[in-house]
Amino acid sequence: MKHQLDFEKPIFELQKKLEELRQHSESHSLDVDFEKEIGQIQEKIEETRREIYSNLTPWQRVQLARHPLRPYTLDYIKLAFNDFEELHGDRLFADDRAVVGGFARLGDHRVVVIGTQKGRDTKENILRNFGSAHPEGYRKALRLMQLANKFGLPIITLIDTAGAYPGIGAEERHIAEAIAVNLREMMLMEVPIIATVIGEGGSGGALGIGVAGRVLILENAYYSVISPEGCAAILWKDRSASPKAAEALKITAKHLLELKLVDEIIPEPLGGAHTNPGETAAALKSAVLRHLEQLSALSPADRLKQRYEKFRAYGCFEEKATAPIKTTTRRSRKAAVTPAQPSAV
Repeated sequence: MKHQLDFEKPIFELQKKLEELRQHSESHSLDVDFEKEIGQIQEKIEETRREIYSNLTPWQRVQLARHPLRPYTLDYIKLAFNDFEELHGDRLFADDRAVVGGFARLGDHRVVVIGTQKGRDTKENILRNFGSAHPEGYRKALRLMQLANKFGLPIITLIDTAGAYPGIGAEERHIAEAIAVNLREMMLMEVPIIATVIGEGGSGGALGIGVAGRVLILENAYYSVISPEGCAAILWKDRSASPKAAEALKITAKHLLELKLVDEIIPEPLGGAHTNPGETAAALKSAVLRHLEQLSALSPADRLKQRYEKFRAYGCFEEKATAPIKTTTRRSRKAAVTPAQPSAV
């Protein structure tokens, strides 16, 4: 079956058997009853689905986060928002189609929604640069956020990128500076900001629109400073160690919530968001609206303080007392390495 993941093979094999049995039933006499066998296979399929999707490894969740049928930013905007009016361009260089954004309504709230957008096929992926933004994408996002801050509109960001584009052109146009400016400016904006990781949350490319008062994540999304493949290549010198890297990085929604790097996990239907985009969008909308109400009730000063404290708390560490290191003076070191002179006879 198209877009079948390795760990999903038992499910699709059962579904294939079910389809064959149904076809066999239709082609034979009505005197033969296959309903019992069909029912047993259907029960087995549901049992297998529950068993597989309830015990996913971190690497399997990474695979689901990258599933080609998974809803993207524009899908969620269509399903969860109303009256979306897209705005284009950074007013400096170009319009980066890897970043989309504009005015919209979320429930009763007027908001500015911004997100990274991937493509469904080769042509669209080239147009969207596979969801990896150039500097002009982050500057477009900043322009829209400054508009939102000017008019007092909450900012909603949807994150789904493997990372910012690392090409020569991006470096020439100062990709690191563009992301750094976004980090600084988002920290200082007085309006409510809510970020949701809907798929891949890759490194600074994700954080460039991820500085928010609330950071949410879908159940099968991931958020990491580096991809599992990149980590495996660096630490194990072998990209085949990606499953081991995904486990070590603690990048799944459950791990991130335990580490207090996200504020809430948004549940997905069994099998992933792509199995029921409407249900996933409804859950996302409900969660974002709930946090938006909470942030809107705070004063701008309290929102800024809370956001600052939230990100200052990232990166916990422990200190351990160690024995003092013995040091030597320059004179003693010199004496230690100078060979003894033979005494006079």
